[in-house]
Amino acid sequence: MNTLAVELHPQAQTLSCTEESIIVELVDGRIISAPLVWFPRLSQATKKQLENWELLGDGEGIHWPEIDEDLSVLGLLTGTH
Repeated sequence: MNTLAVELHPQAQTLSCTEESIIVELVDGRIISAPLVWFPRLSQATKKQLENWELLGDGEGIHWPEIDEDLSVLGLLTGTH
């Protein structure tokens, strides 16, 4: 019997934002979604600012330079952002 190991070091691959949510795709195929209202800087950012993001480290975090916001992928996954 094969067992899928839980990734203990989740890494983001790409992300997108809708008017209501942030959606992060992980390298292992999982997708995390969270309401933008959880993140005041993100919820007040323009679409252009939201689209200007970069991965931190090996994908363990996400940074938006124009609004100086950082999110941990593990925090998003566990709900502790």
